[in-house]
Amino acid sequence: MDLFTQETLNTRDKSLPLAVRLRPTTLNQLFGQDHILGKDKLLRRAIEADRLTSLILFGPPGVGKTSLAWCIAHITQANYVAINATTSGVEELRKIIAAAKLRAKEGKKKTILFIDEIHRFNKAQQDVLLPDVEEGRLILIGATVHNPYFSLTSALLSRSIVCELKALQSVDLITIINFALKDQEKGLGNFKVKLDKKALNFLAKSCEGDARRALSALELGVLTTPADKDGYIHFDLDIAQESIQKKAVIYDRDGDGHYDTASAFIKSMRGSDPDAAIYWMAKMLYAGEDPRFIARRICILASEDVGNADPLALVLANAALQVCEFVGMPEARIPLAQAVTYVACAPKSNASYLAVEKATQDIKENKVQEVPDHLKDASYSGAHELGHGLEYKYSHDYPDHYVKQQYMSKKICYYEPTDLGHEAKIKERLKKLRTIGIVSPVVGKNIRKDAQGSSEGKEKLK
Repeated sequence: MDLFTQETLNTRDKSLPLAVRLRPTTLNQLFGQDHILGKDKLLRRAIEADRLTSLILFGPPGVGKTSLAWCIAHITQANYVAINATTSGVEELRKIIAAAKLRAKEGKKKTILFIDEIHRFNKAQQDVLLPDVEEGRLILIGATVHNPYFSLTSALLSRSIVCELKALQSVDLITIINFALKDQEKGLGNFKVKLDKKALNFLAKSCEGDARRALSALELGVLTTPADKDGYIHFDLDIAQESIQKKAVIYDRDGDGHYDTASAFIKSMRGSDPDAAIYWMAKMLYAGEDPRFIARRICILASEDVGNADPLALVLANAALQVCEFVGMPEARIPLAQAVTYVACAPKSNASYLAVEKATQDIKENKVQEVPDHLKDASYSGAHELGHGLEYKYSHDYPDHYVKQQYMSKKICYYEPTDLGHEAKIKERLKKLRTIGIVSPVVGKNIRKDAQGSSEGKEKLK
């Protein structure tokens, strides 16, 4: 357990990691999270008015959960107790609660109990907190990387404000890194550092929204790089790569690296080369590409280039997209890899894509066909006087649930299925249906009255 008085809140041990020393003491020093801490937002108002009850923060690592708790304690001048749920139990909780009650009884500062990885507490441990949280004898701030609605009890959630913290944007990380280099009291402002723009951008992108990781890499690089003869530490791209143990990849999201790699990825899947497709996907993910961008490309290709040759390809691609939305990185790379290899190995057909392209071009260049009378809506009163739907043949009334009739004023073939995969079966079925003539309906079967055709029309056919 770490117990901090107001004096220690204002002190930073130089031996502490840079990310700890730079923890903010005001909300203006917290970068990002404008959706919950922006001007006039509920959480900001509650903190500034010192009316915060209990708070559950969840989000990926390094986005400011611990820093926000620290900041709240400093702003509200509260006694701050921090524990980790992986190493604490009920006995320790009871001691903290008893101490908080005593402080409250003596009229001293309120107590903020910060519990990191609170999802690790079981139901009994969470229930220990309930009475004192509800009575306001202590302010609970819990932090977790998991969705609290799945891992915390409904009783605890009902007594807390639940806020999701988002991964920091590259611009936020750049601001944090520059702030660390300028701060002489708690940061690296006493070092003469020349930070290359490429190194700065690399750190901001490769840390994937994790400020702690960015600051740790910056501190390691500065402290281990010898100064030149002028006393300056030259923090270049090589130093940045070594500090974060990640190789820089030529991949600019707004430049040729992005478009060229994405193009190679798509063409490799289309060309049925799963190895190349996986490689280009791995490169994009390694460089920090949004996995949802990759999943969308797989979905498009599964429909455009695989199509009905293997209808399951689109189903699997869409499933991968949904999983990416749900789990995020790094786990999202696994369903993406499954979808990529399946789509790459699937039989290919762009017949559906060509069909809609031909139809669209026909509509653009030629007179638009009118809907034949027998296909028009016949569900309203008076439709039969106009002749709408009267000659419509209801497919399910006929053998094999098919009857030959005119569905366009001018018959044009747009969809030409290939001989590959499942589409070969579709082609064979269409060929068979096109040889069938008009036959008599099965009397008394499937008569219905709806927007597709009136029962009166069917009766006239009989």
